[in-house]
Amino acid sequence: MTATLPPESTPGSAPEPASGRPDRPLGPRLTRIGLFALVAVAFVWGFTGLDASIERLRTAPGDAWQIIRLMWPPDFATEIDRGVIGKVLESVYIAWVGTVIAATLSLPLAFLASNNISPSFIRLPIRQLFNVIRAVPELIVAVVLLGVVPLGPWAGALAIGLHSIGTLGKLASEEIESADHGPVEAVEACGGTWVSRVRWGVLPQVMPSITSYWLFRFEINVRASAVLGMIGAGGVGSELIAQLNFRNFPEVGAVLIITIAVVVFIDTVSSAIRKRIIAGGSAGEPSRTAELFRDLLGRRAARV
Repeated sequence: MTATLPPESTPGSAPEPASGRPDRPLGPRLTRIGLFALVAVAFVWGFTGLDASIERLRTAPGDAWQIIRLMWPPDFATEIDRGVIGKVLESVYIAWVGTVIAATLSLPLAFLASNNISPSFIRLPIRQLFNVIRAVPELIVAVVLLGVVPLGPWAGALAIGLHSIGTLGKLASEEIESADHGPVEAVEACGGTWVSRVRWGVLPQVMPSITSYWLFRFEINVRASAVLGMIGAGGVGSELIAQLNFRNFPEVGAVLIITIAVVVFIDTVSSAIRKRIIAGGSAGEPSRTAELFRDLLGRRAARV
C-alpha cells in the first residue's frame, strides 16, 4: 500500500498565504490625521481673519456678473483712438527691459551663490540677498524708485528688473548646483582656470534651462507691468485705472480684452520657445559634453 501525503505537504507546492492581514501601523495614520487637522484649523483661522461673511460669499457671483454686464459691449473704437494699443505694447517693453536687466545681473550672481562654484563666505551673503529681494513686492520697489527716477515706464522697468533678480538668481543657482561635475573635472585636469571650468564645464549644461526660466519670468513680468501702471509706473495699467475711476465700464472691458489677448499671445509663443529650448538641451546633452571632455583628457594623457 502506498502512503499518500496530505495536500498541504505535497512536495513543490507553495505554502498557503496567511489567513489574516497584519494591522496597519497606527503612527502614520495619526500623523496624517494630525496634519489634516492642522491645515483645517489654519484655513479656518485665516478665513475668519478675512472678515468674509457667508452673505458676502453668496452675493459675490451676482456682483461680479453685474460688473461684467456693464462692460459689455466693449468700446474698442474709443480705446483704440486713445492709444490703448501703444499702452499695451509699453507694458510689454517694460517687461522685456526688466527681464533683460534681471537676466544680466542674476546670472553672474547665481554662479557666486552655487555651492559647487563659490566658497561659503561668498555664497551665503548672495543667497541672503536673493531672499531679501524676493521678499519685497514689485509695487513696493516701484514706489521707492518713484522717488529716485522720474514717473513713467523707466521706473516700472527698474522695479521689475530688480525684483526678478531674486527669483531668477535662485532658480539659476539651483540649476548650476545640479550640473554634472564630470566636465568640470575634465577641464580642471586639463589645467583650466576657474573661468574655463565655468565656461566650458558648467555653462553649456545649464544655459538651456536658465534661458527657459528667463522666458517664463518674462511672461510673469508682462502681467506685473500692467499692475505697476496703476501707480504711475507706465503701461496699460494707467489707462485701466483711469477708466475705472470714471466708471467707463465699456472702455474698461475693451482694455481688459486687448490686454488679455496680448498676454495670451505672448504666453503661447514663449511656451513654444521654452519647449524647443528644453528639447534641445535634454538630459543627454550633459553626457555628450562629459564625453567630449573625457576624450580630450584621454588624448592629453596619451601624449604624456
